[in-house]
Amino acid sequence: MQTSEIETLLRQSLELTELYVKGEGSHFQVIAVGDLFEGASRVKKQQLIYAPLSEKIADGSIHALTIKAFTPQQWQRERKLIMPE
Repeated sequence: MQTSEIETLLRQSLELTELYVKGEGSHFQVIAVGDLFEGASRVKKQQLIYAPLSEKIADGSIHALTIKAFTPQQWQRERKLIMPE
């Protein structure tokens, strides 16, 4: 499984303003930014990300997935901590 495949699945299914996927083998980290996360609980945010990837998780292509999901406003505050320049 390539990071580009995960990016494609998520971009096709969700309206995201920014998306970052890192990983190797079957372990991946996703940072997703979009208005769709506004007012969503942490669990709901994870469910939104898991849904388009469920087949890949079920077939073992994705074994571990770390998710960080933000609204654009939250991302403006958090990106400096997560992605230092």
